Amino acid sequence: MRAKKDLRIIKTQKELFNALERLMKNKSFEDIKVSDICGEALINRSTFYDHYEDKYELLVDFINSKKEQFTEELKTNTNHLNTKAYYMEMIKLLLIHIEDQKELYYSILKHNRNSIVMDILIDVVTKDVENRIENDIKNSIPSEIITKFYIGAVANIGMEYLKNNNKYTKEEMFKYINSLIPDNIELL
Repeated sequence: MRAKKDLRIIKTQKELFNALERLMKNKSFEDIKVSDICGEALINRSTFYDHYEDKYELLVDFINSKKEQFTEELKTNTNHLNTKAYYMEMIKLLLIHIEDQKELYYSILKHNRNSIVMDILIDVVTKDVENRIENDIKNSIPSEIITKFYIGAVANIGMEYLKNNNKYTKEEMFKYINSLIPDNIELL
């Protein structure tokens, strides 16, 4: 049986995540101080340090929470019989996720020149593709080559959609990708 997490801990963590998210929309993570996070979350510094050693540990937890959220969203992709359908559904879920998180991701990209957004998206998509390959593929091409090939395409499409705010609609991106992926993929 799983131990229940204390509701106060969950509430504090949520407040810290929300504070960090709001702050990263306006400035770089490196410019954010623990005191800024505490002030934004309306908690004492001692409470912060009861939960985290520093802001970097909070950032790791925050990123992991976004990864878990996206992982759950990708689990709805049940297109396992047809490779094109699988990737099209994955890309659709990715674009929906980005659209739902667009303000946050765009702000993080704008103010944080590091790879926070790419880390979230690539890590989750990689695990999803690797899981599919391990479970479904009997192929002569090494799985890491297949994974890197598709991850590059999926991640770059996601970043293009995010970086070029409103240049292409989600529907246009989906239509373009649908045209690029052939119906008769034999790899997967």
